[in-house]
Amino acid sequence: MNFLLAVFLLLINLFSPSVMAAECDDKGDVNQKISCLEGVLGKLGDEKKTLSGQIAAFDAQIRLTTLKISHTEEQIALLSGRIDQLEGSLTSLTVAYEERVVETYKLSRVEDSFLMLLSASDLDEAVSRFHYLKKIQEADKTLLDRLKNAQNTYKDEKVDQESLQEELSRQKANLDTQKAAKNALLAQTKNNEKQYQSLLAIALAEKAAIERALVSGVKVGPVKAGDPIALIGNSGYPSCSTGKHLHFEVRKNNTWTDPSPYLQNKSVNDEQDGGTRAIGSGSWPWPISDTIRLTQHYGKTPYSWRYAYSGGIHTGFDMVSTGSDVIKAPADGNLYKSSEKCGSSTINVVYIDHGNDLLTFYLHVQ
Repeated sequence: MNFLLAVFLLLINLFSPSVMAAECDDKGDVNQKISCLEGVLGKLGDEKKTLSGQIAAFDAQIRLTTLKISHTEEQIALLSGRIDQLEGSLTSLTVAYEERVVETYKLSRVEDSFLMLLSASDLDEAVSRFHYLKKIQEADKTLLDRLKNAQNTYKDEKVDQESLQEELSRQKANLDTQKAAKNALLAQTKNNEKQYQSLLAIALAEKAAIERALVSGVKVGPVKAGDPIALIGNSGYPSCSTGKHLHFEVRKNNTWTDPSPYLQNKSVNDEQDGGTRAIGSGSWPWPISDTIRLTQHYGKTPYSWRYAYSGGIHTGFDMVSTGSDVIKAPADGNLYKSSEKCGSSTINVVYIDHGNDLLTFYLHVQ
C-alpha cells in the first residue's frame, strides 16, 4: 500500500503544472519554449480550481510573458540594426543620385541631338555619344529605382518597429498585471486553500444573484438618460462586497462586454494601475459624477482570478465618486430592481434593459 501511494504521489508530481512548465525551459529556441508554455496553460483547466493550480497558472503565465518580452526585444534589436543600415544606404544612394542627376543634366544640355551631330567628327562618333548618354540615363533610372525601394523598405521597417514597440509596451503591462494578480492572490488567500475556495464561492454567488435578478427583477418603468436610478452602496457585505462601490456591467447579447466603447471619454483616477487616465470612446455619460475613482477595470485585473466562471475576467467597472452617491441612467430603457441572497448577505441589483439585447447592471446599491 505504501509503495502504491508513493508511486501515485510521484505521478502527481511528475505531471503537475509546475513541473510541466519547468520542462519548457529545456526546449530549443524561444518560439518552442513559448509554444510549450502555451500548451501547458491550455492543459491547466480544472487545475486552476485549486490554489496550487492557480499559482502554477500564474507562474506559467509570467514565464510565458517574460519569454515573449525577450523575443520582442530581440526582434526590435534586429530591426533597429537593419534600419541603421538602411539609413546609411539611403544617405549614400541619395547623394549618389543627386550627383548623377546634376552630371546627366549637364551632359544632356551639351550633347543634345543637334549639337551632337555638329560636334561629332563622323556619324559613328555621334551614334556612340548618343548610346553613351542613353546608358547614363538608364543607369540613373536604375539608381532612382533602388533609392525608391530603399525608401519604401525603410518606411515599412519603421512601421514594424513602432508596432513592435507598442506590442512590447502591452506585454510589459500584461506582465505587471500578472505579477500583481499573483501577489494579490497570495495576500488575499494567505496561501490557504480554504480561503481561496471561499473567495471563488463569493464571486460565483454574485454571478448567481445577477442571474436570479434577471428572472425575478421587478419592473419599475421607463427611464431616460440622466434619470437617477439608485445610490452607491455596499449591499452584499460581508459575503459579496468588501466596501462601498458601484459595479457597473454591460451585457450585449447576454455576453459580458467592455463598458469603455459605450461610455464617453473621461479622465478618471485609476486606482488599479495608478495615476489619472482617460477612458471611454462612446456616447453615454458615466453613471456617477466626478470625481470618479476607478478601482477595478474590465478584463484581466489583479483580482480577476476570482472570476473562474468568466475565464478570469472581471466583467465590469468598479468605481466610486468623490462627489455624489447618485447613480444615473446612461441611456434610455426600462428599469428593473431586485434583492437577492448572496452568501449570508443580501445584494441589491438594479438593471436597465436598453433594447436590442443590451443590458446594464448596477450592483451593491443601497
